[in-house]
Amino acid sequence: MSLLLKQIFNFLKLLNSETETTPLAYGLALGLILGFAPFFSLQTFLVLMIVFVFRVQLGAAFLSAFFFKLVAFLFDYPAHLLGKSILEAEPLRPAFTELYNLPIVPMTRFNNSIVMGSMVVSFFLYPVAVFGFRKLIEAYRKTIVSRFKNTKFWKAFTATKVYNWYAKYTELYG
Repeated sequence: MSLLLKQIFNFLKLLNSETETTPLAYGLALGLILGFAPFFSLQTFLVLMIVFVFRVQLGAAFLSAFFFKLVAFLFDYPAHLLGKSILEAEPLRPAFTELYNLPIVPMTRFNNSIVMGSMVVSFFLYPVAVFGFRKLIEAYRKTIVSRFKNTKFWKAFTATKVYNWYAKYTELYG
């Protein structure tokens, strides 16, 4: 539980900072794919490799994956219907048979209707999620953060020695 709270606080700190919005947006969107994918699968491994190799915010990806894992259960039945229709499509049957006979591909569990439907939905939602999360982060920083930094409370707090000590500490040690 403390790990989740730490991730939430780190994410809020990043949201309120002056850092670039793109790594946060990609982290949140990759968390969408992680949330909709089965836990022990090839998709999860590939997305985690992308998160670790590229410049993506790790905490945002894990926090988003936790949230979308909870939401994914609500979409199991529609994902089942979509996956079933894709898996039972006659023109795709030879391709699925060929894929299933390959050495690593069955580890994706694509032959499960819920997994197939969730995978298709998450891959189609990924670009929309990146764009949407980027715009939401920018709007949040423009409206809420700037409004909060103009309050008398924040100006009084930034004038204290405690805040100056904290600012110096984060400047030195990150």
